[in-house]
Amino acid sequence: MSAPADTGPGPAGMTEGQRRIGFVVCLVTIVLAILDTQIVSAATVPIVRDLDPEHGIDKIPWLVSAFALASAAMLPLYGKLCDVFGPKQVFTGAIATFLLGSALCGAAQSMGQLIAARAVQGLGGGGLMSVTMVVIAHLKDPGEKSSGKGSNIGGVVAGGGMAIGPWIGGLLADHASWRWIFYVNLPIGIAVLAASAFALKIPGQHVRRPIDYAGAGLAAAFSCALLLVTDWGGKQYAWSSPVVLGLILTAAATLVLFLRRQRRAPEPVLPLSLFKVPEMRLGFAIQGLMGAAMMCAIYYVLVYLQVARGVPSSSAGLYLLPMAAGMTAVGLLSGRLTERGWSARTFTISGTATTLLAFVLLATTGPDTSLWLIRAELLLVGAGLGQLMGQLILLVQDAAPRHQLGVATTSIRFFQTLGSALGTAAFGTVLARLYAADGPGGDISALTRLTGPARADGVQAFVSAMDVVFWAAAGLMAVGTLLALRLPKPGPQKGDPVRDSIPGDQPVAA
Repeated sequence: MSAPADTGPGPAGMTEGQRRIGFVVCLVTIVLAILDTQIVSAATVPIVRDLDPEHGIDKIPWLVSAFALASAAMLPLYGKLCDVFGPKQVFTGAIATFLLGSALCGAAQSMGQLIAARAVQGLGGGGLMSVTMVVIAHLKDPGEKSSGKGSNIGGVVAGGGMAIGPWIGGLLADHASWRWIFYVNLPIGIAVLAASAFALKIPGQHVRRPIDYAGAGLAAAFSCALLLVTDWGGKQYAWSSPVVLGLILTAAATLVLFLRRQRRAPEPVLPLSLFKVPEMRLGFAIQGLMGAAMMCAIYYVLVYLQVARGVPSSSAGLYLLPMAAGMTAVGLLSGRLTERGWSARTFTISGTATTLLAFVLLATTGPDTSLWLIRAELLLVGAGLGQLMGQLILLVQDAAPRHQLGVATTSIRFFQTLGSALGTAAFGTVLARLYAADGPGGDISALTRLTGPARADGVQAFVSAMDVVFWAAAGLMAVGTLLALRLPKPGPQKGDPVRDSIPGDQPVAA
């Protein structure tokens, strides 16, 4: 049996200039990933008007769902591919697939073609954020622990993308064409590919290892079924409908099969032994809770502004600017403090506690709460999430065995995706049922048609139900804070034989 190659992070053969270019390449790639999740929302009207003015409105949700499903389905496989072939090759393949999908989106002549192209784009998009974070880890010196060079990227880019994504989409749709929200990816992506070919000198894996495609397929089936449940349940189909119940059974069955496969496969896509490491076990859980809370803050504050306060949808998104500013500012600050020795554990505790406080304050929102106060509360949400978004990834990367860095990094993104989907569905169900019990009309959509005293009663019922949703999000972050307090204090870093010798996880030569 040949000896396993050393695939630990390290810029072997790279100059300092190439490292800097590599970090810029990674930053631009993450910008592409964040923007593409935000930019389409501002162009849905011109897209429908151009491609299918009669029936296209019913297909708009699939523009988001097709991308999200394909992206989530690929996450577990991307991590394993990074560990088997090396992150540079997978990074290049993900960007190339994303660019192919972008070109197909821009050239689409029907809603069906556009949705299919968005799925292709999602296959690559699943790797833009997760694989890029693996590349960042490999740009560090061997044995170097997490530094601010990587820790501030999550908060800064997420905040900036959230702020400018819809604005850029609207600008291109109004002054150029909606097709340019996809075509604009091409020159940027080609430049990224060219720069990465020059700068990224990351050695690949030289030992042939099997890939658990069966496990990756089961993970994809599980995540797609679960995301469809959260997307369709209580909306397109009743929760008790055969379609939703069938999807729930499919998700449960594929999850059981996936777990069985991971226990038996020689090279699993999500090794269950990773959960033996406390930092990884707790990090995955906190990331999932954070994903649910973040979607609650973004989605339900916007719903409140439009439904209860009458803010136009075109203006409601501007209220997320304080949240984006909080993420950006705290992301930059946490990166600097990490360089000075502050630990990811400290930021995780502080971030979950800060987000918990923000949701407690949001849960006091009433029909006449000052809009400036809501902006301040969203700023506090951003300050909390900004500490978590990059630091949790670094916490997991520092705890991961060297040869499983890719799996660990993409897994934490996978748990965030699942948490976001489950949180959005659960919060929506709570909101709808509480309003149906107390509000006039029995349905939130009827609230916009009410006038006079009936509307006042409806707004009060809606706000009361929404406050319960925010209390629920606060409860999730309270659990997150307790989990963060259980994180071990900083100890052995990568290179420690304890970390790199988890039983049953060593690479196996073919």
